[in-house]
Amino acid sequence: MMHRQRGAMRSVFWLLGLAALAVALALLVGNNASTVTLFWPPYRFDVSFNLVLFALVAGFLLLYASIRAIATLRDLPKRAQHWRSQQIERAAYGSVMDAMAHQLSGRFVRAQAAAQDALDQMRSEGVTQQWPRRHQLKLLAHLLAAESAQALRTPARRDEHLQAALHPRLASKAPEAYEGALLRAVRWAVEDRDPDAARQRLAELSQGAARRIQALRLRLRVARLAGSTAEALDTARLLAKHGAFSPEASRSIVRGLALDALNEAQDPTQLRKVWDSLDAAERGTPELAVAAALRAHRFLGDGPEPGESPSAAWALQVRGWLLPIWSRFETLDAGQQRQVTLALEPVLVPMDASWLAAVEQAQRQTPNNPYLQYLAGQACAQMQLWGKAAQLLGQASHALDEPTLLRRCWCALALLAQERGDDAAAQVAWKKAALTDLDRTR
Repeated sequence: MMHRQRGAMRSVFWLLGLAALAVALALLVGNNASTVTLFWPPYRFDVSFNLVLFALVAGFLLLYASIRAIATLRDLPKRAQHWRSQQIERAAYGSVMDAMAHQLSGRFVRAQAAAQDALDQMRSEGVTQQWPRRHQLKLLAHLLAAESAQALRTPARRDEHLQAALHPRLASKAPEAYEGALLRAVRWAVEDRDPDAARQRLAELSQGAARRIQALRLRLRVARLAGSTAEALDTARLLAKHGAFSPEASRSIVRGLALDALNEAQDPTQLRKVWDSLDAAERGTPELAVAAALRAHRFLGDGPEPGESPSAAWALQVRGWLLPIWSRFETLDAGQQRQVTLALEPVLVPMDASWLAAVEQAQRQTPNNPYLQYLAGQACAQMQLWGKAAQLLGQASHALDEPTLLRRCWCALALLAQERGDDAAAQVAWKKAALTDLDRTR
C-alpha cells in the first residue's frame, strides 16, 4: 500500500513538472518575434529565433544519442561475455543445489554427476573471475563430490576431490567451508578406522574451530578409536561442560570412559594417577570407586583368602577411595552394596579401631543387612573378637546369596571353629564352602 501511494505521488509530481515546462515554453516562444541573422558573405540568412533554439536542442539530443549508440556498440562484446558468464554462474549454482538435493535424498551417483557438472562449468572458457563467492562454490562442489564418492566406496576419487577442496587458495578465500571440509575428512577417516589420518586433519583445524562441539565430538570418536582413554575422558568432560549431551548421557559417557581408564591402568602408580585425575563427583560414584579398588587388589596380588592382604599403606589408600561410598552405604542398591563389600573386605587388613567402630556402627544402624553383618564379622575376626565374629558371620551365612561372599563367609566360620578347637563345626563349614564353589561352577 505504501509503495502504491509513493508511486501515485511521483506521477503527480511528474505531471506538474511537465505542465510547468509546457507553460514556460509557451511563454518563451509563444509571442517571440526575434530573429537570428547569419552572415556568410555575400549571403545573409534571417532565421527565427525559435527555430534556432529548437535546432540547437535537436542537435544536442542527436549528438548525445550518437555518442551513446557508439558506446553501446563498443560495449557489446563485454556485455555479451558478462551475459555468458552469468548464465554459466547460474547453471553452476543450480548444479550445486541439485548435488545437495541428490545427496540428501541418497542418490549419490546423481549427486556426484551434478557436482562434477558444476566443476566443469566453472572451468569453461566463458567464466570470469568476478563471481561472488566463486571459491566457496567450487569448494562445496568438490566436497559434495567427495561425500558422494565416500558413500559409493570409491576412496581414490574421494581423496582426489578432498585434496582439491583443501587447496590453500580455496582455504584463504572460503575459510568456513575449508573448516567444514576438514571436519568431513576427519569423519571419513574415522569411518575408515584410520586414527592417524583423523588426528592429522584435526591438527589442521584452527584453534577456534577445534573448540567447537562438532570438532570435540569427532575428537572423542578419534580418541576412542585410537584407544586413548585419557584423551577421550578429557574430551567427554568438555562436551558435557558445553551441554553437547543430556545430563544423563554425559554422566554415562564420562563414567564409562573413567571405568575404561581405571581398568587400563598397568601399575599402582598409573592407577593412582588416573584416580587423582577424577573430579570429586566422579570419585563419589560407586562404580568408579569399586573399580579402582578392585584394580588395586589385582596389582597387589590380593586374594580373597585370609592371609593374602595388601600392604598397610595401600589398604589405607584404597579405604580412602571407598570412604565416600561407605558413608552412604545404606542408600546404595543391593548390587552396589555387594560390589562395595567385595572391594572393601580385602583392605580391612590391617584393621584399626576407628574402622572397626565405623563398621560396627553401620551394622547396628541396619542390623538385618547381610553385607554389613559380613563386613562386621570379618572386622571382628581381624581384631580377634572370635565370639562376636562367629555370631555376625553366622547371621550373614543365612542371608547372603552372592556365591563369592557366601564362600568366604563359610571359610571364615571354618577358621573360627578351628581356632576354638571345634573340628566338627569346622568340617561342616568347609563342606558348605566347597558346595558353594560347586554350585557356582555349574
